[in-house]
Amino acid sequence: MSYIVTLVANRQAGSLSQADATRALEFCAGMHPNWLSPGHAVEFTVQAVPDRAALQAAFEHKAVDVFAMKFRGRRKAVLVADMDSTIVTCETLDELAAFAGLKDEIAEITKRAMNGELDFAAALRERVAMLKGLKLSALEATWAEIQFCPGARELVATMHAHGATTALVSGGFTFFTSRVAAEIGFDIHRSNELLDNGSELTGAVAEPILDKNAKLTTLRELAEKRGVKLAATLAVGDGANDLPMLKEAGLGIAYHAKPVVAAQVANRVEHTDLTSLLFAQGYPASAFKTGE
Repeated sequence: MSYIVTLVANRQAGSLSQADATRALEFCAGMHPNWLSPGHAVEFTVQAVPDRAALQAAFEHKAVDVFAMKFRGRRKAVLVADMDSTIVTCETLDELAAFAGLKDEIAEITKRAMNGELDFAAALRERVAMLKGLKLSALEATWAEIQFCPGARELVATMHAHGATTALVSGGFTFFTSRVAAEIGFDIHRSNELLDNGSELTGAVAEPILDKNAKLTTLRELAEKRGVKLAATLAVGDGANDLPMLKEAGLGIAYHAKPVVAAQVANRVEHTDLTSLLFAQGYPASAFKTGE
């Protein structure tokens, strides 16, 4: 069986040299090198998936992400993306908590939940309860400070332009996912609903809570609706509640992930940005859409 190895460099740390590409090709007994972006991303075919750590150690350029997948069916028909720390740069609940003076306390719970140390649903209820009485204006203030991860617009716009269904599925809240989806161009969004009394948060979240199982269910559902196998899906996320969908997707990519996730997902973005998900599917930089 043939595989494709894709190397993507962090350009801020320097370009990917021809010597690096040649060294990688020799290390993997690779064939047919193809530059997807000169000095930035190159791909080649191999007969066996290489040891990524050993391959990375062979580079002079150390800030390189390595992706490996089957030769056939590289371009995916479905994208399911996490939101917090994946499409946006922050954990939105932590940022919201700052307006209650509770950011550090809530962020510590978030960190443990995202690394799989706490039950996700229980941890979410606990954190939301701590925000009881917070004015709804804090939601708008939090949204005003949200920034998108580099490459997010290009990822969604390019896949959408090539016919993919794109979904934002988060353990966060509809207040934010609805706005992120509209801004970035996701076809659908799913998340949890914060409850309020018209002026303040009640300290409760609507049930049932969207958790890791709901994310996996969405991936399966969208594949079925598109009439494609799970092999034709792409999932990206960073936390423990993303693991089931990352493992079951045809291409699961851990994005600057928590340790528990990085230890279980082979294809990882550690040095680069979300456009690497396009390079991994074989899109050249010339095919990228900006979404603007």
